[in-house]
Amino acid sequence: MRAVVQRVSEAKVTVDGRLVGAIGGGLVALVGIAVGDGPTQAAWLGNRVANLRIFPAGDADMEVSLLDVGGSALVISQFTLYGDVRRGRRPSFIRAERGPEAKPIFEAVAHGLANLGITVATGEFGSMMELTLTNAGPCTILIDSEKAF
Repeated sequence: MRAVVQRVSEAKVTVDGRLVGAIGGGLVALVGIAVGDGPTQAAWLGNRVANLRIFPAGDADMEVSLLDVGGSALVISQFTLYGDVRRGRRPSFIRAERGPEAKPIFEAVAHGLANLGITVATGEFGSMMELTLTNAGPCTILIDSEKAF
């Protein structure tokens, strides 16, 4: 499982011009599900996102977590995080889990964050979405459950 996490002052996602999710300050998490991922990886990722100490406190720029600041999370499915571009010009998505199998795992990440007390908004799984955000920092963190980076 992979995620690109961005600290934001605001973010929203629309589908066909319809607002489907929005947050104020907090984190946007673009989440990619790999073949073989399951509830264990979903719980790990949700916990990791909630507890990342990437918010400022006092003189330190990265001192406290989303839980500490009471921020929200906008969680977006992003199978393209598993795009492999090492060969050819077109990405291969062979490592990305297919939609029907990936959806409940993606939902488990969002539910896991909500169960920790975080206000969670999501995009619309499998839809063409437009994401608008204001990156605060900027601050962008890459997470991989296989510790590939």
